[in-house]
Amino acid sequence: MCKACNYTIHGAQYHFGWDNSNPPAARVEPGSTILFHCQDSSAGQLGPSSTLADVTALDFGKINPVSGPIYVEGAEPGDAIKVTIESFAPRVFDGRGFGWTANIPGFGLLADQFLDPALHVWAYDPGQMGPALFGREARVPLKPFAGTIGNALAAPGLHSVVPPRRVGGNLDIRDLNAGVTLYLPVEVAGALFSVGDTHAAQGDGEVCGTAIESPMDVVLTLDLVKGANLKNPRFTTPGPVTRHLDAKGYEVTTGIGPDLMAASRDAVAGMIDHLCAQRGMAAVDAYMLVSTCGDLRISEIVDMPNWVVSFYFPRCVFE
Repeated sequence: MCKACNYTIHGAQYHFGWDNSNPPAARVEPGSTILFHCQDSSAGQLGPSSTLADVTALDFGKINPVSGPIYVEGAEPGDAIKVTIESFAPRVFDGRGFGWTANIPGFGLLADQFLDPALHVWAYDPGQMGPALFGREARVPLKPFAGTIGNALAAPGLHSVVPPRRVGGNLDIRDLNAGVTLYLPVEVAGALFSVGDTHAAQGDGEVCGTAIESPMDVVLTLDLVKGANLKNPRFTTPGPVTRHLDAKGYEVTTGIGPDLMAASRDAVAGMIDHLCAQRGMAAVDAYMLVSTCGDLRISEIVDMPNWVVSFYFPRCVFE
């Protein structure tokens, strides 16, 4: 419950894809604080008792529902919506927070190497939000955020929610957590803002294609910046962004070459090989684990013809 909220967007008030003809779930004045009951990215197709068969049976027409849209009074093309991210509260199932991570065939950075479906179902303390257990040894620090957050496009018709866009959308930026201020370009009257795809944790890159996908209640304050003329989203963090991972240092693998995508794949594959060798993990388990807490970074992009991509895996996960 949000005592200071002006509006509540209930769990059934969501849509699939971006379409500026969708009727608003609410019309709000700038400065309004809104509670969103967000679905996970499977729209409830996966739950605490799900099995591998449920991954195989996923209906991809019902992926990444977003709650809304919200019509912000006075918003016009060229303005920006200022989103103050207030809080995240996991949905509780039998006293526990719930999440899932899956390898979905055909999806992910190394889709050609991991052809079979896989699933890990997470349970965590929704009050303390301490690290969540993966297998017998790995404990992933949690940092909730919304993977998909954005405004409607000016182009008419239905547009896929999967690719990110200049008005936001499926950004999957793990640092858009509580306390952050996000600015999103407006392309249509009222902005038609929506949010969803909540995660309990994710590494930069979300390399297997899924994070800890977890339904959550999200509180946001939406304000209006007239004439902002942003080309793309920008955001401000109130402090450090890696404190939850930094304490024990990192294991780091690299990819080097003239193609950033190939180098990224090499860096991630190198870390999977490392975890398999050092921890005796199955490769697909290592792939899913690193997607929830490992970070891809461009380390060098000026010394042509080769660039360096590094993959940072936090040692605290195993300590």
